[in-house]
Formats: sequence, structure tokens, C-alpha cells
Amino acid sequence: MDRPSFRGWLDAYVRAWKTYDPQAIADLFSEDAQYRYHPQDEPLRGRQAIVDSWLEEPDPPNSYEASYRPLAIDGEVHVAEGTSRYFDERGELRDEYCNIYVCRFDTAGRCTDFTEYWIQNREFRRRDGQPPAS
Repeated sequence: MDRPSFRGWLDAYVRAWKTYDPQAIADLFSEDAQYRYHPQDEPLRGRQAIVDSWLEEPDPPNSYEASYRPLAIDGEVHVAEGTSRYFDERGELRDEYCNIYVCRFDTAGRCTDFTEYWIQNREFRRRDGQPPAS
């Protein structure tokens, strides 16, 4: 997968997240894909397990936005960087995460292995674990 194709896959990932359309989610991943929300997690295994997981606790509509772009491609390893932002009921930014995705793809352009690395924007972190005062 080249850089423009990877960018297209990332854009489709965001669209699938925004719609929570099971078919759009499934189209991103191979039948035997592995998916990790955190690098230390035991992976979800299989396309259906990934779809089911995404649909388990969907984010409310219009409560977030995301943007990801290719960072590097090294052989079969594709790395993306981006941000995920979450908003409160007034539309005010309430949280932000910096993300790195490490992906591998099959020849059909479906992800076979996905691992997410994320860190909360330090402006939203406090030592007591509570969000900053608004």
C-alpha cells in the first residue's frame, strides 16, 4: 500500500467511526485481522470481533472529531499520526489525544494488524487524574 492509499484508508477509518456503519468498519479489516486499542492488550482477533467491539459503546454523534495522516511506511509497516478530540454538550473541547497507529495490510488494502498508541494532551492531564477545571 502506497502513501495515498494509506491516507485513503485512514480517511475511511474516520468515516467508519463517525457512522458506526458495520459494513464500513468491516471493509477496513481482513477476515483474520488483529486489533489492539493499547499496545499491551491481547488483540481482538477477526473482523467480526473488531466490528462488534466498535459497536459496543459508540461515542455520541458530533461529540468528537479525528484526523490522521501517514507518518512513515517501512516495507509492510505503515505508521500514522493524528489527533482525536472530544467535545462536551456545549461543543467545547473537553479532551484531546495524540495518536500513533501501526498497521499492516493485505494486498486488497485491508488492515491485517492494527495497534494504537495514544497519549492524552498534557493540557488535559492533572496529577489527581481529573480533567482540568474549565
